Amino acid sequence: MNRYVIGKRAVLSVTAGMLSISTLLSAPQVLADSTSTQALEAQIKLLEEQLQSIRGELDRVKTDTVRNEQKIRENEQSVASVGAQKSAGESGKHMVFFRGGFAHSNHTRNGVSIQSDVAPVGAQDQAGKDAWYIGAGFDFNLTNDVWGFLPGTSVFAELMFEYKQFSNSVSGNALANNPTQLAGGALNPRKVTVSQFTLTAAPKIKFLEGNRFRPWIIPAGLALHVISPPSESITVLQPGVMFGVGADYNIWKAIYVGADARYQLAGGKIDGVNVNGFTVGGYLGIGF
Repeated sequence: MNRYVIGKRAVLSVTAGMLSISTLLSAPQVLADSTSTQALEAQIKLLEEQLQSIRGELDRVKTDTVRNEQKIRENEQSVASVGAQKSAGESGKHMVFFRGGFAHSNHTRNGVSIQSDVAPVGAQDQAGKDAWYIGAGFDFNLTNDVWGFLPGTSVFAELMFEYKQFSNSVSGNALANNPTQLAGGALNPRKVTVSQFTLTAAPKIKFLEGNRFRPWIIPAGLALHVISPPSESITVLQPGVMFGVGADYNIWKAIYVGADARYQLAGGKIDGVNVNGFTVGGYLGIGF
């Protein structure tokens, strides 16, 4: 709209200038016919004033044009900058991540296929305390300033699962014997896989909003543990609490790498099986 108005003013000014110049060119003929020197001087003075007025108008049009073009460029740059910031912010607002690393249990694992106090027959082996784990999770952004209380601090809702394997070659008891020793079979234990599946939901607090490097903590979260093989009473589910600490770094666009440590605390044993322990590892995240 500004460019249209400026162009219209420029056309009118140039037209006025051309008319004035035409008048100036035709002035000699008029002056030649005139017999009054005073009238000639007045006419020349009037033409000079008109030319000065046209020149001033053209200067104002030029100045307004430059000023408006500068404002348009500034507005375009501002819009582009806001769009880039919004795009960058949106690309890292939420995250899906994939984890893996080392796990450790506070106690050795036992259960119906590993150790039995009811039927103490067979190999009765136990798995070790160390394990490897893999998992994945999802961070959903809730606020970037703790709802106005802490600027630069974000709160995420994290949903995460992981699978731990302590061993896949533990000799089972009489219930894992082929044929079972309870029916008079010879010692021939099967190999048993000792594993654990964990599902957690927790608040995750991330600091340094707007930075590539962002440390975070999980003050406490709900955890549900599923053990395999089941306990001696065929129980597989144990609730608990999870605590966590870690940090991630934005390496390129919406790609993040990070490291974390988490501790799982359950409310006692689940029929002789204690699932308390920790994990330490890394993760790869994708923001969106």
